[in-house]
Amino acid sequence: MPGRYLEEFTVGEVIHHAATRSVTEVDNILFSTLSMNPQPLHLDYHFAAQSIHGKPLVNGMFTFALMMGLTVNETTLGTTEGNLGFEKVGFPNPVFYGDTIRAETEVLAVRPSRSRPGLGIVSFRHSAINQHGDIVVTCERAGLMRTRGHQDAQP
Repeated sequence: MPGRYLEEFTVGEVIHHAATRSVTEVDNILFSTLSMNPQPLHLDYHFAAQSIHGKPLVNGMFTFALMMGLTVNETTLGTTEGNLGFEKVGFPNPVFYGDTIRAETEVLAVRPSRSRPGLGIVSFRHSAINQHGDIVVTCERAGLMRTRGHQDAQP
């Protein structure tokens, strides 16, 4: 399913993304070590067992990246020129091995760009939700989106 052009977003709409993903131990260890994050709460079973959680936590940055990836197909696949920024990032609940994550996106604002013809800005609120219905990550994001007339433009 291709992404949407600027004109195809409606303020207030909520997109329930089709893709879901169960998080594994390998995901967490690989992401943590590739990103040079030695936090024992993510990597050390003994250390994590002594925490308030009693077991290893999935790296929040992995969960954030997973949420963003889950939103791509129905929002920005092939129709964006890039992210303009993230705000209000929150991690209200932890993620553990075996949790299955889904995503929802609310469209907050849509407007043409004042400085770049053929482009516009869409503001999104993304949420990642686990299998219990608990929100595990949220953020607001601005994306630089192509308009329909810009779809055939060459870089």
